[in-house]
Amino acid sequence: MKAERLVALLFTLQRRRSATAAELASELGVSERTMHRDLAALRDAGVPLWTEQGRHGGFRLVDGWRSGLDGLTAREAVALFALGVPSALAGLGLDTAGSAARAKVAAGMPAELREHAALVAGRFHLDAPGWFGSADEPPSLATVAQAVWAQRRVSVAYRRRDKVAERELEPLGLVLKAGVWYLVARVVPDDALRTYRVSRILSAAQLDEAFERPPDFDLAAWWRASSATFEQVARPLRVRARLNRTAVRELRRVFGGEHLADTVVSLGTPDADGWADAELALEGTEIGVGQLVALSPGVEVLEPAEVRAALAAIGAELAARNAQR
Repeated sequence: MKAERLVALLFTLQRRRSATAAELASELGVSERTMHRDLAALRDAGVPLWTEQGRHGGFRLVDGWRSGLDGLTAREAVALFALGVPSALAGLGLDTAGSAARAKVAAGMPAELREHAALVAGRFHLDAPGWFGSADEPPSLATVAQAVWAQRRVSVAYRRRDKVAERELEPLGLVLKAGVWYLVARVVPDDALRTYRVSRILSAAQLDEAFERPPDFDLAAWWRASSATFEQVARPLRVRARLNRTAVRELRRVFGGEHLADTVVSLGTPDADGWADAELALEGTEIGVGQLVALSPGVEVLEPAEVRAALAAIGAELAARNAQR
């Protein structure tokens, strides 16, 4: 990738006092013609390069100038700047350190490379939080990712319950949540933004037609907003409960691995008796009570009161039916 190669060239020039285009080309594994283009690109990006003529001449950086990226590889420099500060770092208390590192990388990178890193950050977003996510390996992921990067439309066959729908999409970005990949795309021709689980894409083909990304589209912000809306609509019932170790182990079986990251809002540390506080997001009272029954006897509902009462009524009925006669 050109951006990584330019950073590598920058590091090489910092390490060597002077080098010819042929020597630099040999070290970086490119042609001499490509090296001359890369040197010109560094100059255009504001890097102060000096050309020395004569037998021992070559290219070197102006004395005293350094990029501030010492110790990082080219791929690390671009990747670190592009990553920003994931929410996982903030949860570990490392958001300040992450911001500081990113600022240092930004200060040392030429403008052209900063723009490339920002382009990467605008195409791919990692949504890491989740307790029990199950990873999947969708067969169409590579094709979809290539289309996201190339800004080309893609034709997909998408499984929706027991039906298969054909769609032409303009892929805007990929999100990895709890081990599951999602594609955010604009549907052709109605321009509606939709989210597709990539593992449900049965086939995908990149088309020749390019598209323009909406200039104001922010993948991370859109994902946060759409996720919050989905959770409010699909799982409006919030239940506070206490779960024992057996019930915690049963969460995956009862709710399904792919839904656990959205269902289990929080899960505390077990106490001395093995019980942990939990907050669950459920689809509604009727469905939710049925799911909670499947966790019994290792569940105690704290609130809301109507769910606690419904669970108690089911327990009383079971006890009455199964009492010894």
